[in-house]
Amino acid sequence: MTRRDDIRRKALEDLQQYEVLMRNGHFDFGNGFHGPVYLNPHQLFRYPSTIWRFAQDLLDVLPASILDETEVVTGPVTGGALLAHTIAGLLDSRRDLGRAPTLFAPFTLDSGSGHTLSRFYARLVAGRKALVVDDVRNTGQTQARCVELVRNAGGTVLATAEIYDRMEAMVDAGVPNVALAEYKAPENVPAEACPLCTAGVPVTTF
Repeated sequence: MTRRDDIRRKALEDLQQYEVLMRNGHFDFGNGFHGPVYLNPHQLFRYPSTIWRFAQDLLDVLPASILDETEVVTGPVTGGALLAHTIAGLLDSRRDLGRAPTLFAPFTLDSGSGHTLSRFYARLVAGRKALVVDDVRNTGQTQARCVELVRNAGGTVLATAEIYDRMEAMVDAGVPNVALAEYKAPENVPAEACPLCTAGVPVTTF
């Protein structure tokens, strides 16, 4: 087992220990579907030291070539912005003091058009090499949208990365993707056909 494999194994254990990755529950996702597995971002970001730890681990599993070229770290406000901000700062702590500081650019969420990149941050990423990060990859649509926004602004995306990959992505962002932890969750089901509901298992609350 390599060091990266060991980091990933431990990260999956820690995600469950800290109740970030919640398994064997009965979750109502609010979109008409139920399922037994949930990534609780509130637990992930509750303590800054927790996200700092997972960000360090994610940096340790990312290829050195990507880290060396990264000039700006980006992430969506729905979960990845705090992670991106943390990674940008930690990346600087590993670099020579004479190097230009790593930039940070969040994607905002517009009710009409989805994720967007403000004019200010679009100018910031233009001509620069970006790393796009998020807390979790589900279908891959969010990451693909963020990659598109960086490219439209004139930036280059080196890779996407996340703390947890559900391994069910349906959209390929067209760049390398690196996950700290991977876990293939059982498929979610329509609420009206949920076997947990049929069995009388109460919806998990927290």
